[in-house]
Amino acid sequence: MQNNQTRKLTLTAIITAINVVLSQMIYIPLGPIKAFPVQHFVNVLCAVFVGPWYGLAQAFLTSVIRLIFGTATPFAFPGSMIGVLLAGLIYQRSRKVGFAVIGEVIGTGIIGSLATIPLIYMMNLDFSKFYVIAPLFLASTVVGSLTAYGLLIALTRRNLLK
Repeated sequence: MQNNQTRKLTLTAIITAINVVLSQMIYIPLGPIKAFPVQHFVNVLCAVFVGPWYGLAQAFLTSVIRLIFGTATPFAFPGSMIGVLLAGLIYQRSRKVGFAVIGEVIGTGIIGSLATIPLIYMMNLDFSKFYVIAPLFLASTVVGSLTAYGLLIALTRRNLLK
């Protein structure tokens, strides 16, 4: 048991570092948020490789590090964290990669974007920003999640995903 936890913790740390670095290279600045398809790509991978709780830790740590570096906004937290948690929980039950993708898209694109409403009010932004943020969350998560799906399917076909 200890070995599995160590493996998951190590993999989570490596994935977090990769996510922070790749997010510097691949992002789309859009109004009050920055869209990070890499985050959603990584979230689906975490859901499959390490599960919902380590994935949640990865999303939180990545958001904190990017916020410290000034490459993210507070909107990074709700989408990434809810998305990976839902993707991980659904994958844990189904063991189907497609369901992890659906969990990420619903968790980030729908629930995560709704969770930005309190942030919009706390940051004294005009509520109309929500109508910009919600479709961007959804578009970003669809792109990143489908990319992860492609990779995971390729790994599955080569019997490398076990």
